[in-house]
Amino acid sequence: MMKIVVNTRYLRKDKLDGIGWFTYYCIKYITQKNQDIQFYLLFDSTIDKEFVFADNVTPIKLFPPAKHALLNIIWFEYSVKRVLKKIKPDLFLSPDGILCLGWKHPQFSVIHDINYVHLPKDLKLSNSLYFNYFFPKYAKIAKRIATVSQYSKNDIVANFHVPPEKIDVVYNGVKNRFSPVSEEKKREIRNKFSEGKPYFVFVGTLHPRKNIARLIQSFGRFKQEVPNDTKLILAGWEMYRTNELHELRDSLSCKDDIIFTGRVGSEEIYDLVAGAFCMSFVPYFEGFGVPPLEAMGCNVPVIASNVTSIPEVVGDAAILVDPYNIEEIKEAMKTIYLNDDIRNDLIAKGAERINLFPWERTAELLWESVKKCLEE
Repeated sequence: MMKIVVNTRYLRKDKLDGIGWFTYYCIKYITQKNQDIQFYLLFDSTIDKEFVFADNVTPIKLFPPAKHALLNIIWFEYSVKRVLKKIKPDLFLSPDGILCLGWKHPQFSVIHDINYVHLPKDLKLSNSLYFNYFFPKYAKIAKRIATVSQYSKNDIVANFHVPPEKIDVVYNGVKNRFSPVSEEKKREIRNKFSEGKPYFVFVGTLHPRKNIARLIQSFGRFKQEVPNDTKLILAGWEMYRTNELHELRDSLSCKDDIIFTGRVGSEEIYDLVAGAFCMSFVPYFEGFGVPPLEAMGCNVPVIASNVTSIPEVVGDAAILVDPYNIEEIKEAMKTIYLNDDIRNDLIAKGAERINLFPWERTAELLWESVKKCLEE
């Protein structure tokens, strides 16, 4: 029987984020569709039965929890290598891109983006050094690579000098759960999160490259120029350098209309997106960018950045803005608020766009790429 070992350390109960959801949907689909293959899933924390997707899955917990750069090195170069030597798999598959340099047999890496190459100062120094030192090595030793946008593929080719034919684009998917809700449900959601008021929402980790500071400033100017009762909800884990965001919020006259929720559960994320007046997603670097598509699935209009992979993902179903231009972001907010025709047009286009990104397609494309690796 063929054996595949998979790095699933991002499968953490109630703590799934972008790579976690990618891992969840793809590995669930692949393991259930390939019952003739034995899969070994490697965890660095508690193994929840939800992640043991089929009878052909063997979960293995490895020490130590790989929570930062040094522990990553120990986990992959000692714990993972020891398991690989014992199991002797046909392939080691890593949905977060990190491989085992000490294992000289076939490995498959999913490199979602290489933001650390372009924005090293937006990371903690240890992480920046780790990513920029090790990921070129991972790209080199990988027998095959998948990534989530044509932008990211071109970026990896240009910066890591990887042959383009070695990389497959698989795109991300959007959960079916993101769908329109009734006006009654919207009122219920808004009563819970925004004192019953309409709101712009950002969903994602509050990381410097997400450009939250400019989003807050833009919202402040929008509130000054157009009298309105809207709020801005920032929903996500406060990862790094977020004190300055709270200080910025507190300096504005509309500070009471800007809400930090912290990390929220999956059901609350669904509700926050579905109940929103507009998704405001203006990072200055993304390898893909799922939240705009989640909003489109809920018939919520989108303001999005015009850089990196984002235009490739949203097409003509969003107002695209320069993420460095506070005036442009503010004007887009005014347009969404004041112009119902544009708002309704974006909603209609988004409802079509979302159909291009089912998770099943992502998983199928990833498996096709893995099969190429196994057959080469």
